[in-house]
Amino acid sequence: MRTPAAGWLSYLGGWITGLIFLLLKRENRFVRFHAMQSLIFFGAIGIVTTVFSHSPLLSSLSAGLLFVSFVCWIVLMVKAARGRYYKLP
Repeated sequence: MRTPAAGWLSYLGGWITGLIFLLLKRENRFVRFHAMQSLIFFGAIGIVTTVFSHSPLLSSLSAGLLFVSFVCWIVLMVKAARGRYYKLP
């Protein structure tokens, strides 16, 4: 599999595909970078969304967070497909 394809595929299924590509493509720095970023970003989003959804005061923020994560998901996949490193802040 070509490197940019493996990079954007590591974002496709959120943290699960990030973990899979991290375990399978350890020798490739580009794929490892995107897989690790996918694992950390989507894992954190999942935890924060779960916590927010269980709190009545923060449940409205959960929808906004999901929208932001969707936009980030698209941007990260496009950057990886173009063969670029894009580090989230």
